[in-house]
Amino acid sequence: MNFLVKSGVGEEDNEYGILGKRSRIDTDAAVTASAETSSSTNKLHNQSLQRIIQHIHHMGRFRNVEKIAHPLSHSKHSEWYAKSSIVTVESVYHSSFVDDEGITKACGCPLLPLKSHIKGPAPVSDQETDIVDEAITFFRANVFFRNFDVKSSADKLLIYLTFYINVALKRLEGCRTLAGGTKAIINLGLEDVPVPGEAGFPFAGLFPLPQSDEEAELFRNYLKQIREETSGRLLGVAYRPNGTPNKWWIAFAKRKFMNIIVPQH
Repeated sequence: MNFLVKSGVGEEDNEYGILGKRSRIDTDAAVTASAETSSSTNKLHNQSLQRIIQHIHHMGRFRNVEKIAHPLSHSKHSEWYAKSSIVTVESVYHSSFVDDEGITKACGCPLLPLKSHIKGPAPVSDQETDIVDEAITFFRANVFFRNFDVKSSADKLLIYLTFYINVALKRLEGCRTLAGGTKAIINLGLEDVPVPGEAGFPFAGLFPLPQSDEEAELFRNYLKQIREETSGRLLGVAYRPNGTPNKWWIAFAKRKFMNIIVPQH
């Protein structure tokens, strides 16, 4: 059964709000992508972008697109660009990790495997991509949506990570160097991580309350682990190899995923 997560959309939000199942997105912000290949993280990220491009061509998800450049077609940088200034995105991108059989769950959320050596309850993934890859790859499209049609329990985790990336980018917004951004992310990691039922948890009602203290701590530790892993990979795309901010990522700090206001630090 699908679960539709909604947020209020006033008249002032209509320019970029959800009208039915469609959202109008600024091309320069949503379609332009930078493709650095200086690290294994970026290579995996670009492989995910290639799959999205193939999906776009096959399904026609983005309308009025004149050209989409292959993200690895140049040695250093390349960009996606479109003829029209407005691109119509018909629905959010969902997680592909729909099969959660045999996976431990906490607060109604699967504790999916991660490609991570960070200590925590997540199993080590042996797949090419994981939920963190999906969240980063889909972020610049999904962040524009005010509603999210949850089709699997993994979508709940994708929603949480999309919001967390939004928060992290807000912290990076004023950091002009990679060193400054790293310090900001470390400070973010030192903050308390609330779980459902606690003050500060952003998605009350989407995640069931923990049934015991043990379940609450298990979910908290998983969120800490996945947030730290996401932060590390995000720094790899939010900053260029020379340590300067990547404007095609930092600009998204101004967005409000599902119309949730990111608290100021």
